[in-house]
Amino acid sequence: MFHKILVAIDTSASAKDVFDKALFLAKASKGSLMLLHVLSGEEQGRVNIPILPRQDYYPYPVMSKKTLEFNQQQWEVLEKQGLELLQSCTDEAAVAGVSTEFIQSPGNPGQTICNLASTWGADLIVVARQGLSGLSELALGSVSNYVLHNAPCSVLTMQHISKMNTESAQDESSRVSASD
Repeated sequence: MFHKILVAIDTSASAKDVFDKALFLAKASKGSLMLLHVLSGEEQGRVNIPILPRQDYYPYPVMSKKTLEFNQQQWEVLEKQGLELLQSCTDEAAVAGVSTEFIQSPGNPGQTICNLASTWGADLIVVARQGLSGLSELALGSVSNYVLHNAPCSVLTMQHISKMNTESAQDESSRVSASD
């Protein structure tokens, strides 16, 4: 069974489902959780901000001082939200009796997940799949795809089904049954 479960969570709508599934598995196998939030300017639903939004990272005149200040503020908001999410999940796991630790780290999400899984000795990685395909996946990359191909352990990917996709499927289903 799985004793050390690494849970890659972000601030997207699928984060709660990913955490809940990992918590269920940890309880069932009497395992422990390591929650990871990777600070990345490319996080789902975020404005693309640089990983290191500092003046010394971007030489003048590439970015204005206002742009740098805005990026720094956005970065601080992302850090705070990530830590709040991690702490909330850790508290929930503690109530459920599951040993849990967490880490928030800047970097490339796929590489960071795989590196932590290796150094921590994870048996399983639980990660969301946002459903990118075709050109979107080629242009934006896919964290879950990277993890699937580079992880040092088993990987459970959870397909995120947005409310809009669910409503579209229900609309399509009712149109098909109405025409029968």
